[in-house]
Amino acid sequence: METNKLPLLIEPDIIEDSSSYDNLLIVDLNKAETYLKMHIPGAMHLDYLRIIAGNKPVMGLVPDDAVLTSLFSALGIDADTHVVAYDDEGGGRAARLCWTLEVAGHQRYSLLNGGLHSWANEGHSTEATPTPPTAKTFQLARNPEPAADSAYISQQLNNNDCRLLDARSPDEYNGIKKFAARAGHIPGAINMNWTEAIDTSRNMRFKSDDELLALLTPLGITQDKEIITYCQTHHRSAHSYMVLKHLGYERIKGYPGSWSDWGNNPDLPVE
Repeated sequence: METNKLPLLIEPDIIEDSSSYDNLLIVDLNKAETYLKMHIPGAMHLDYLRIIAGNKPVMGLVPDDAVLTSLFSALGIDADTHVVAYDDEGGGRAARLCWTLEVAGHQRYSLLNGGLHSWANEGHSTEATPTPPTAKTFQLARNPEPAADSAYISQQLNNNDCRLLDARSPDEYNGIKKFAARAGHIPGAINMNWTEAIDTSRNMRFKSDDELLALLTPLGITQDKEIITYCQTHHRSAHSYMVLKHLGYERIKGYPGSWSDWGNNPDLPVE
């Protein structure tokens, strides 16, 4: 079966028989020990740290083109590959992979709704034997649209057409917890903890579209605005980015580096 019509947010039942799809690659972003105990049959393991780069104290940056090209080629991704990403933490690491693929110019990807929780808890088969990758040639074409940097954000601080969505905990947002030189948040940013979008009663899936919009709309996170998501390193906020993309928001960006970048730069304003 063709993969070009697979949805962004995909249910376990759809990929139960993954071998029936042409060019489908399932990528597991769990810890290695979890993968070796249990994973979706045929899934490739990918260490989350391989899809991020750092320049301490700034972390969560996008690796350079050569690193991403080598990594995605070795994993077995080419222009025809449809990637389905999952993890066991509610989708943060998997969402960051999806966002990184988009930055690298690859649009064919899905996020498994609920990840390993929905898959395993709803009776789908698992295996413990690692699956070796089959290398392909990944052609990277860097796409600037999904990413924002501090310079771009600085220009939007007084722009009523743009909203900043801070996906960290309220304590981080309010400056009670500090994981950078400075505490607080980007001026004007609105806080919605990324976990608010997760339905723990349905195996860590996204909450329903109506529930998500009921959370976002009163905060001014509406589809007529440009929305920039950030957290500490654009891990949690990658999940928020995918929530917005799933809901049909068209003007969305993620901030690699996030607060580890902004909060450690004394030249940038803080609330």
